[in-house]
Amino acid sequence: MKKSVLIVEDDPDIAHLIELQLLDLGCDVDISHDGAEGFNLFKARQYALVILDIMLPGMDGLDICKAIRAMESSVPIMMLTAKSTELDRVLGLELGADDYLTKPFSVLELVARIKAIFRREAFRRKESFTPGSESESVLNKRQNQITVGDLSINIASRTVKKEQQILSLTAKEFDLLIFFARHPGQVFTRTQLLDKVWGYGHDGYEHTVNSHINRLRAKVEKNPARPDYILTAWGVGYKFVEAL
Repeated sequence: MKKSVLIVEDDPDIAHLIELQLLDLGCDVDISHDGAEGFNLFKARQYALVILDIMLPGMDGLDICKAIRAMESSVPIMMLTAKSTELDRVLGLELGADDYLTKPFSVLELVARIKAIFRREAFRRKESFTPGSESESVLNKRQNQITVGDLSINIASRTVKKEQQILSLTAKEFDLLIFFARHPGQVFTRTQLLDKVWGYGHDGYEHTVNSHINRLRAKVEKNPARPDYILTAWGVGYKFVEAL
């Protein structure tokens, strides 16, 4: 079955270039050059990926990203922009984007990123839990559930509860939490997390990890400034608590 991809990009040449790459990957592609029209297309159809430019007429890419996440949609979102400041990158990621490319970008890198997103989505649909430390967490293999402290993570339904309240996580936040929970006590660098969770390693994109860690802590921790679950290994990276 073909994957459907929505491109919302006001530059026809860039939109067509991306379309050609997606068609080569066997995708079905919709294109909009207007933000509001693009968001209406999204609401009318199921997509495997949304590629958003930030600067758009009608409704900008950040607003579209925010609106999609407000619908509790977990569709992967890749953002494109001519801006290159750290603030622009972080803002897009804070609103729930899964990936980010700055124009001008390499076509090879664009294709690699898209393939990585599709691989992660395919893996997530087929994944089964392999415990990292059964002695430190309660694992119900039949339900594919991990419970540690007041967090309960159901892999099959992709839901997370904290004190019996369902948390609203983006697809990437859930992927990151699951990866950590599967490897309690193991320290990972930002580059390793990019490779394992995002599917690629790239110098200069460590801010992607930092942003997602901060967002995830804000949702799962009682006090994000003094986390209980996602711990900082100073000078190295991050790890998940072994036991509470």
